[in-house]
Amino acid sequence: MTLIADNLAPRVWVVPHLPRTRGEPTARPLLSQVLQCEASALPLHRDPSGRPRLGAPYTQFDTGWSHSGEALVLALGESVELGVDIERVRPRPRLRELAQRFFHADETAWLQAQPEPAMVESFVRLWCAKEAVLKAHGQGLSFGLHKLVFAEQDRKLRLQACDAALGEAAQWQLHEWTPLPGYRAALAWRRYPLPEASGGHGLGGARSHGDVVHG
Repeated sequence: MTLIADNLAPRVWVVPHLPRTRGEPTARPLLSQVLQCEASALPLHRDPSGRPRLGAPYTQFDTGWSHSGEALVLALGESVELGVDIERVRPRPRLRELAQRFFHADETAWLQAQPEPAMVESFVRLWCAKEAVLKAHGQGLSFGLHKLVFAEQDRKLRLQACDAALGEAAQWQLHEWTPLPGYRAALAWRRYPLPEASGGHGLGGARSHGDVVHG
């Protein structure tokens, strides 16, 4: 089914995942299938910050994945920087404390104005959105979740402001959704110019970006 209307948006899959195991063994076979190469030959590596990268001849693509509970979400896009995050929606006894510690004051105020059940899901939405942007940029939580500020407009989170290291807030696009009952996910991306020589490797027959596949 269609996840994102923009046919140039990254493509996303949601697949089963064994809890407390690494995500790459699940992501690699699916990536190799889409990119039409052997899983053992897929030039997938980690940069010094631990961010997954694709090497030649797939350097025009960006990828990322996240897992929580029994689900893994994988994203693949062309001529983009992307990040994705998935989290289970569950009670968090220290929710208010965590929000005050990690979020911007405006976001904390937005959360605390909501009734308890809604606050839990909104907290997870914010967490996923922030993690997705930071993963796209190759940063971790240590960068500071308060350095990017989201606000809800028309029931959608939008990046309002961010640290200069992340570029302009308006460059970032965000899609958030419920991939499975009891989960929330967010995909963040920004486009960059396509290199002159891309090696001719596209997404082939699976090029309908924006599909979500449940395995």
